[in-house]
Amino acid sequence: MRIDDHLLADAKAQAARSGRTLAAVIEDALRESMDRRVRRQKARPPGLPVSVGGRLLPGVDLDDSAALLDLMEGPGR
Repeated sequence: MRIDDHLLADAKAQAARSGRTLAAVIEDALRESMDRRVRRQKARPPGLPVSVGGRLLPGVDLDDSAALLDLMEGPGR
């Protein structure tokens, strides 16, 4: 594995300051990055179905932004 020299130096300094191993600092950073990615993927709003078979669903008015917002937010908001 290759790591940018400056990034590796920063990681080594962080490890020394915190009294942890370099491996522990890298593992924590990698875990945090992966957790952020998972949270970002879970936070994506669900798609708004407006048609079935090419037809607009009943009650969906594309000219009524407030009603569309209510549909997107779903029940119990």
